[in-house]
Amino acid sequence: MKYQRRFETDTVSGARELAQISTLIADLHRAVAVLDVDIETEEERVQVRDPAHPAYPTLARSFRVRRYNLNATISGLQNRMQLLQHARTSQPVGTVAA
Repeated sequence: MKYQRRFETDTVSGARELAQISTLIADLHRAVAVLDVDIETEEERVQVRDPAHPAYPTLARSFRVRRYNLNATISGLQNRMQLLQHARTSQPVGTVAA
């Protein structure tokens, strides 16, 4: 659908991108919350909470890595949102960015 983008104003496409990013961030926050519960459940099941312990569950370790990656993605998306919001507020009315 790239061909449709050129018919939109930058304000409309920017607002749409902000809404999509906001929705994605909310979804990722929910996924992180689910991973938190899964990590807690796995640690409780094995009775080992220290990731450095040799008996620490592999599943919990992989959940921790996944959670870290999701949080990094959320951070990147939040930075993108800030850039878009700044671009929208600093652009003079009636002009179209290239």
